[in-house]
Formats: sequence, C-alpha cells, structure tokens
Amino acid sequence: MRLYGVTGWKNNGKTTLVERLVTEMTGRGLTVSTVKHAHHGFDIDAPGKDSHRHRVAGASEVLVASGTRWALLHELRDADEPPLTALLARLSPVDLVIVEGYKREPHPKIEVRRATAATRPLIAEGDTTIRAVATDKPLADLDRPQFDLDAVAEIADFILADAPSWP
Repeated sequence: MRLYGVTGWKNNGKTTLVERLVTEMTGRGLTVSTVKHAHHGFDIDAPGKDSHRHRVAGASEVLVASGTRWALLHELRDADEPPLTALLARLSPVDLVIVEGYKREPHPKIEVRRATAATRPLIAEGDTTIRAVATDKPLADLDRPQFDLDAVAEIADFILADAPSWP
C-alpha cells in the first residue's frame, strides 16, 4: 500500500479534491481507500436503529453487514483517539490510501488552498511533509510544486510518483 495525504484549513476544498482524486485513481484501475479525520463528534448510526441500540447498551464494537456493505463501529468510550498508524493497520490492502486531514502527522501531503478561504497561514510554509500545494490562485515564492485545483490528473500523477509505501 502507498499513502498520501490531502490537508488544509477548513473550507478550502479538501473533500472535493479527495473525491475527485478517488474518481481519477479508480478510473486508472487502482484500488483506493480513504481515511477522513473529523475534529468533531460524528455519528453514522441513527437513534432507534438496532445497531445504535447495541452501542447505547454498551457494546464496544458493533459490526453492521448487508449484501452491499459492512461497517464496524468502535466506541472509544473514555479511551484516547487512536493514532493514524493504528487506524491504517485496520484497512484491507489497496494500491493507495488517501488521508484527509491529519495535518500534523508525518506522511507526505498536498495542501489545498482556496484564495476565498485563505484566512490562515499556508501550512506548507512551516511543514516539509507538505510536498505540493493545490490552489485556485498561484502563490508567489513557494518552494515546492503548485497545481491548479482543477488539474486533477496532474495532481494524481504527482501523488503516484511521490507516494511512499506504507508501512
């Protein structure tokens, strides 16, 4: 497996780029998985559903399966959030894992930067794990490659050339 990240500040288009990269890469015949970090609580289960009732009752893990997909819900309860490496170890082997978020982890990343949402400093300026920037407006004096946000095939080529094997 190879690993690459897409990072950036909130509302800069990370999810849109990840979605487009997954489409591009799978269109090339690659298998791709994604890991998305959420800074807030989230729930993929609904109150009243059997699986939700199992979790509320205290189950540590609930696995829901059907003929089209399965999902494993793991409750942390009072435990710490697991590190990215522990989560990656749970994935089935694929050609590429794209990680959205996890901006402070040491894997290589591309930063997404929209001019209309650029209220915070460029993360790449102080972080060598960011190997390139995808932006809708060219940046001056950047010491690494820049890509237009719509140049998805070029960004995919760059990622595939730069993505290291993991673990």
